Amino acid sequence: MKRYGSFTAVDGISLRVRVGEFFGFLGPNGAGKTTSINAIVGLARTSGGAIRIFGHDNRTQWRQARRLIGLSPQEYNFDRYLSLRDVLIFAAGYYGLHGKAIAERADMLLERFGLSAHAHLEYTKISGGQKRRLSLARALIHQPSLLILDEPTAGVDVELRLELWEWLRKLNADGLTVFLTTHYLEEAEQLCRRIAIVRDGRIVTEKPTEELVADGASLQDVFLELTRS
Repeated sequence: MKRYGSFTAVDGISLRVRVGEFFGFLGPNGAGKTTSINAIVGLARTSGGAIRIFGHDNRTQWRQARRLIGLSPQEYNFDRYLSLRDVLIFAAGYYGLHGKAIAERADMLLERFGLSAHAHLEYTKISGGQKRRLSLARALIHQPSLLILDEPTAGVDVELRLELWEWLRKLNADGLTVFLTTHYLEEAEQLCRRIAIVRDGRIVTEKPTEELVADGASLQDVFLELTRS
């Protein structure tokens, strides 16, 4: 639960994401999605309840919990004076990671996401799609067990969106647990095995994706039915 004065942003959400799952967390603007993510990663202190990350309480065992999470936020928050390569190396330092192994991992991620040619540029000099790739690379620099994606394909073209889908499928197939929020319902339908839909800070449904779209219904139809005022 999360309250801001008399306003309840998240009202008793309870869910369990399974290890290795690709989980969708959907809802209209203001439903409590980003607040929930902030609570999971420790950016917002909850007003009640508990959050565990692979068994670690994210309040009393916050070091262990946060070490297991990689976050790719909706808004860019890179240091404008760092090169793309240094963005990754600097991020690893938050987890006490440094040295040759991290430099090599940074180079590997830049190569994997097609950013090697721009490694020494400042992030302000790359395109929006490249910034999305950099955000994902940064979230992975410390080899997390849980990847949280808040609108990972917002503002990118169709070609890059499909490319990102393939990267995310591969990461998940390799064992990474993925927690996704998106306004692109087709994206959630294609990628997520299970989906929770929230409205006004509460979960209104949580089911395997194939059950949500049973009987020929589209995820968009289900979403609109459950979230319309």
